[in-house]
Amino acid sequence: MKQGYLLGNYERSPLTIESGSGCSIFDMHGKRYLDMITGIGVNAFGYCHPRLTSVITEQAQRCVHTSNIVSHRHQESLAEKLCRLSGLDRAFFSNSGTEAMEAALKAVRARSTPGKSRIVALQRSFHGRTLGSLALTGQPELRQRFVFSGAEVTFIPPNWLAALRDAVAEDTAAVVLEPVLGEGGIYPLDASYLQQARALTNTYSAYLVADEVQCGLGRTGKPFAYQWCGVQPDIVVTAKPLAAGLPLGATLFTEDAAQWLPPHSHGSTFGGGPLACRVAIEVLDMMEAALPHIQEMSTYFRHLLDALCLKHGVITEIRSKGLMFGLQLDQPGRPYVEAALRHGLLINCTQGSVLRLLPPYIAGPAEFAQTAQILDAVFTESSAASSRVHG
Repeated sequence: MKQGYLLGNYERSPLTIESGSGCSIFDMHGKRYLDMITGIGVNAFGYCHPRLTSVITEQAQRCVHTSNIVSHRHQESLAEKLCRLSGLDRAFFSNSGTEAMEAALKAVRARSTPGKSRIVALQRSFHGRTLGSLALTGQPELRQRFVFSGAEVTFIPPNWLAALRDAVAEDTAAVVLEPVLGEGGIYPLDASYLQQARALTNTYSAYLVADEVQCGLGRTGKPFAYQWCGVQPDIVVTAKPLAAGLPLGATLFTEDAAQWLPPHSHGSTFGGGPLACRVAIEVLDMMEAALPHIQEMSTYFRHLLDALCLKHGVITEIRSKGLMFGLQLDQPGRPYVEAALRHGLLINCTQGSVLRLLPPYIAGPAEFAQTAQILDAVFTESSAASSRVHG
């Protein structure tokens, strides 16, 4: 398909999608592809789930959009549900994860003082592509051309306790982290690291901000990934699967953090509309019911991937948490993504050499077995081709 009118900022695969159903998508010729990246974690319940399709249709016939100068019942219901699941007190709705992070940063900024304005963030982190969220993104190649001079951000390695202790001090306004680094290559933070971050921010009266855009809302087997280690952040950012593909992000605050965004200090034209909120309520109900299945399937698929790691030397490590999987390769991963696509499997590559899989929550043993079989074939073919070249 001709894309001459689009900004050329995406490295798209040679695949044009016509439709989707369950765990699969179909091109214009009807060829089926098993989607194990789920729109980068968005389509957590697959494509055209009948329960979600029904809710979308019903609500679209009632009301799609209202401005935020009036109320609708679904917004308050969704806010209550998210606060109950997260343990926080207030919710603000926006259109995306990066906008949700902007709301978090504005609260941190409003609270900061000249002697207490530095933010601690993690190397290899990813928090969005707006100017504010980019300032916290621990990938210099993405950040440097856009960051404003004078931004007070200290980047430290994930899971390095000594660096964390050295970084957080009296001048720290917030520690911002992903409990599982997604774009950074699927790196789960140790429970001790998260607990230390909470303890240090308490000691120095700083906020702990958890970016759960990719790892939240059930993907790790709990509603939020930070819940595995028993910490409670001051601000939580979430988005991707929240409204099953409709644009919706949420920033969740404690009462203390919420006070820094008083009336007229922040807003969103489209954030939290009736259609997106009604769908999100259904998604959260489905997510809670799916948590045992997510945990069961994460163990099942990890066993399959471990067997591949033992068989194929190109895989040097597998990192995972729930239904987040990163296959670390000893060479560029893009050719393997392209080979998998030819076999009918959609995955992607991050950090140049990490094959990332974010399977849908509805995937079962058959889909995971098929994924492992395709990956096995891809690695086997690559090994055979390399042997011919060097033979």
